[in-house]
Formats: sequence, C-alpha cells, structure tokens
Amino acid sequence: MQALEALTRDARALANGDIVTAPEAEVARQMTICNACRYCEGFCAVFPAMTRRLEFGKADVHFLANLCHNCGACLHACQYAPPHEFAINVPQAMAQVRGQTYVDYAWPPALGRLYQRNGLTLSVALAVALALFLVLAVASQGRLWGAVATGGFYAIFPHNLLVSLFAPVFLFVVFALGMGVRRFWRDVTPATSGAPLSLPASVEATHNVLRLTYLDGGHGDGCHNADDAYTLSRRRFHHLTFYGFMLCFAATSVATVYHYVFGWVAPYELPSIPKLLGAVGGLSLMVGTAGLWHLNRRRHPEHGDSKQKPMDLGFIALLFLTSASGLALWLGRGTAALPLLLCLHLGAVMALFATLPYGKFAHGVFRTASLLRHAVEKRKPNPIGAGAD
Repeated sequence: MQALEALTRDARALANGDIVTAPEAEVARQMTICNACRYCEGFCAVFPAMTRRLEFGKADVHFLANLCHNCGACLHACQYAPPHEFAINVPQAMAQVRGQTYVDYAWPPALGRLYQRNGLTLSVALAVALALFLVLAVASQGRLWGAVATGGFYAIFPHNLLVSLFAPVFLFVVFALGMGVRRFWRDVTPATSGAPLSLPASVEATHNVLRLTYLDGGHGDGCHNADDAYTLSRRRFHHLTFYGFMLCFAATSVATVYHYVFGWVAPYELPSIPKLLGAVGGLSLMVGTAGLWHLNRRRHPEHGDSKQKPMDLGFIALLFLTSASGLALWLGRGTAALPLLLCLHLGAVMALFATLPYGKFAHGVFRTASLLRHAVEKRKPNPIGAGAD
C-alpha cells in the first residue's frame, strides 16, 4: 500500500502546477502505472499516446480521457484490475473525467451543470411537455383530429413558423458546441505537440471516426459489455445510430435546398431523395438506438461511470422517439391522425435539439477533436526519444 500511496502523491504532483480534481488525479495515477506495464499498448489510441508521456498534467488527462472509447478491453486484460491493490480501471476513470470535461468546457459555463441533470426522466418529460403544448395549440383551433386541407404539414404549422422555431435553436447548438470544443482544442494542443493539422492527419482521424475503429477491442473481435465475452454489437449499433442520424440530417438539408433553391414545397414522396434518405435514416436510427438501449442496460457497472447512465439513456431515448415518431408521421400522413402525429414528432425533435449542447451528443464532438490531435501528435518525433509511433 505504501507504493500505491507514493504513486498517488506523484501523480498529483505531476499536474504541472494546475489544480486537479480527484478524477483527474486518479487518471494520472493509473496512467503512471500503465506506462510502466504497457501490456495494453496495442489496444487503442490511448496507450500509444500514453507512452509518449512521462507526466500527466491536466491537459494530457483531458486529451486521453476523450480519446478513450470505453471499450473495456484493457480492464479485462489488466493484471492490476480490482481487487488488486493498484485498482486499475482505465475505462471507469476515463469516463469520470470525460463527464467532467463536458461540464468544464460547456458554453456558456453557467449551463455546464445541465450535463449532470440531463437524465432519462428529464429528457422524456421535456419531449412530452413540448408535444403537449403543441397538441393544445392545435386543439384550440379545432384541427387536432380529422382531414387536413391541402398543404400537408404546413396547413397545421406554417413553414415560416417552423423555421422561426428551429433555426435559432440549431444555430445556438452549433455555436455552443463550437465554443466548447474550441476551448478544449486550445488547451490540449500544446500537450499534443502543438503542431497544426495536416491533410494526412485529418484523413486518418476522419477514417477512425467514421469506422469507429477503436470499438474493436484492439484485435478486431469487439469490446466487452456485460462480461468477459467479446462482442461487436456496440460497434454495429453505434454505426446504425450514427449513420441513421446523419441520413436524417441529410434528408432535412436536401429538403431545405428543394424548398429555397428549386421552390419545391414539401411534403415529398417516394422516390424523392429527402424521402429515401429520411426513411432509411429513420429505420437505421430506430434500430441502432434500440440496440444501444439494450446494451446500456446490461453493461457491467465497472465499465463506465454509473452517474452518467441517466444522461446516456436520455439521449438514446430522445433519438429513438425522434426516429419512431418521424416514421409514424410518414405512415399516417394520409389519415386523420396526421395533426396529432406531427405534434408528437415536433415535440421529440424540439427536446432533442434543446438538450444537444448539454447531453451525450457532446462526446462525439470532443472525441473527434482528440482523434485529430492524436493523428497530429503521432506524426511527430517521440519526445521521450523512442522514435516516431
């Protein structure tokens, strides 16, 4: 135990004068031990990046924590994992720091605490409350149920009204996330060689983001979820969710071009591009989020930070509700239920947009930034003198 206490003191002292939190100090302690062992060096990007450091300051810890994909492979391979006195649990320690970085880099800073309150109950309640508000607004005009006049959705909610509701929120989401990741980038850049982005580094990082490279457990068999068994399920459901979301976004973008450039007014039917993208994306998103929900509920508690589970489930639930209500709206477009289904869908979309800057969506933004910095850093000479990666 004396050796463990000494390593803990050293890890705290290696913070380069910065005030570190307990989770940050714990990551520094564990990385100091892992750096002496290096058994997991080929598992993911975290460990090659770790070997380029002898000290783990605040910026290094933030960088490594967001580089971690929480696959769990290192925990199951570690000889120093609990109940060993070193108590090495890299996935859990990294997850705790990631949650802290979301709060620390939130913009505006006063809203950072929303990450800790953005749980399942709040997310679903917000979607229901917004949908109920829209239902009451439409019902007050006597148009909640029954045949809708020509004009489709816009006969219920005018196009300009929808734009005025969603455009400001979308712009705020982009700006808030952009400001947060800008501060993160500024802090971790000096700790990751300080070199600017290059085309080869950008291409490599993009490849790793789009393929979710580091959810393969470092050997291609997959990562861990509920036990010691390897599984590719998390990677596959993440792919379905990510690409489903992107296809839905692409459908909206193409529809915007149709409306403002060509003057083609919605609704669009098959085989139009917006409808094809939206249908495939909606199905993919619904299947992906259903799978992630199942895996998240079964995940072993030592694989992550249990305090973030409500935020994770809240984000998954909103994505599922958005996709499911969108598909239901399409199927019910010619029925008397159209106004009600539209209110339910818009309520889910509004709740999703409102929580994007302060929910699990942020992990993709910060992880992409870390992968970019890793791709830049690995191309520079190793400062420890062991050559390039």
